[in-house]
Amino acid sequence: MTGADALVQTLADCGVKACFANPGTSEMHLVTALDNEPRVRSVLCLFEGVATGAADGYARVSGVPAMTLLHLGAGYMNGGANIHNAKRAHTPMINVIGDHATYHVRYDAPLTSNILGLVGPNSIWVKSVDDVSKAGTLAEEAFRASQSGKGGPISLILPADSAWNEGAQKGDQRPLPTKQPASEDIVAEAAQKVTSAEKPMILISGTALSEAGLSQAARLEAAGVRVMTDTFIWKQARGAGRFAPARMQYFAEGAMADLDGADLMLVAGTQMPVAFFAYPDKPSVLVPEGCELFLMGGPESDSAETLRLLADKLGAKGSAPVMERKAPDCPDGPVTPKTVGQSINRHMPSGGLISDDGVTASLPVFLATMGAEPHELMMLTGGAIGQGMPLAIGASVAKPDAKTICLTGDGAGMYTVQSLWTMARENLDVTTIVFVNHSYRILNIELQRTGAGNPGPAAQSMLNLGTPEIDWVAIASAQGVHAEAVSTAEAFDEAFERAMNTKGPKLIAALMG
Repeated sequence: MTGADALVQTLADCGVKACFANPGTSEMHLVTALDNEPRVRSVLCLFEGVATGAADGYARVSGVPAMTLLHLGAGYMNGGANIHNAKRAHTPMINVIGDHATYHVRYDAPLTSNILGLVGPNSIWVKSVDDVSKAGTLAEEAFRASQSGKGGPISLILPADSAWNEGAQKGDQRPLPTKQPASEDIVAEAAQKVTSAEKPMILISGTALSEAGLSQAARLEAAGVRVMTDTFIWKQARGAGRFAPARMQYFAEGAMADLDGADLMLVAGTQMPVAFFAYPDKPSVLVPEGCELFLMGGPESDSAETLRLLADKLGAKGSAPVMERKAPDCPDGPVTPKTVGQSINRHMPSGGLISDDGVTASLPVFLATMGAEPHELMMLTGGAIGQGMPLAIGASVAKPDAKTICLTGDGAGMYTVQSLWTMARENLDVTTIVFVNHSYRILNIELQRTGAGNPGPAAQSMLNLGTPEIDWVAIASAQGVHAEAVSTAEAFDEAFERAMNTKGPKLIAALMG
């Protein structure tokens, strides 16, 4: 058995069912090993940032890590932005990175790099298979590491000679770690603090955002504990029949105003809230003065079970109301983020998946879909735009029978526009909605907020995407995706309804006024 075969077969034994790949010469034996392993679906991506984002989306939906296949250090760096996003989402992901043969590295060939140094900052576990006999063992260790702690990207480096040499064995299967809730002592202390507080709240993420977790959050809300999620969520159950907690506001001053008066902030499944960026004369830590912060467990914990234990300790008998199904009338007038959200609410079927990289368009869609059919929403947790379409690929591969909807800005979409080709190649049921502003609109807002001064012609040019205008219909059509452009709310509603009633990849360019 070659090292490549041992690695791939061991990961398949562990439960890995998908590989998002952009291979090169050093990975040819891994390509062959994947060809020989029918349990793993191999999906070709034209850019490593698409592969890593897709692996993120796959694991968020399935709960099982996917593997990526990346070409040396340069390939890893190409995928780095979405690996960063996955780390912030605490998504398990096994990045298999090919390297030069061990004896070839010393010659400093053009693609030689310090892969160990490159992968370290965004990996929770890093090892290199420098001995073919360890290929299977390290593959099993990599999978187990992806399931431990708070989760995140794994880097398993496979030199070319360790891939092609024989003498490898598959790794043994060992019990996997499981997330644990807060201890009895922490729950008891938290309950005591809640009963003593005048205006308690709890900030939640992780498993608490599942349907089961939100049902426990609703008990806490009814017991007088305000429930709030992070601003950007890894995956949340939403829509009719589900409790809809408040959401931490993006801008620091808005968040602090919303939190005014809170004297206790419990944290479960996440970390202390901080502003996304620093601004002159604005707070960095989003905890009001005089408000006690009490951590009940970070991303590594089972926050859903922590909420249940706390609700039981408080004797919470009731439950806050859940969202009712509220379908709006057909919108009219110019197409806007709000009208797009209304159309999604009207036509998205139950069980839909939303990948949100819509930037400034996201909040109106979020608000308009609160009463939609039950669905799951995944957001950009790490702030590196260009995640929306790749994440949708992985989500659709993980749950092919679901309608997957991608929201992306035109600036964000151009980062990973190669995603459309993979959607067409795999015939994925993904509807991509591009909010066409012809601008990095969020940066126009941030330019004012940071106090950088009045933009002159050079500054305005760096934020403008309209010269030349990007033809999204042509871009999508060239990659095999049916596309249309709309400029009215009525036209968008009709286009989106058609997309929800037919299979396969589609793109709707929503031309903002």
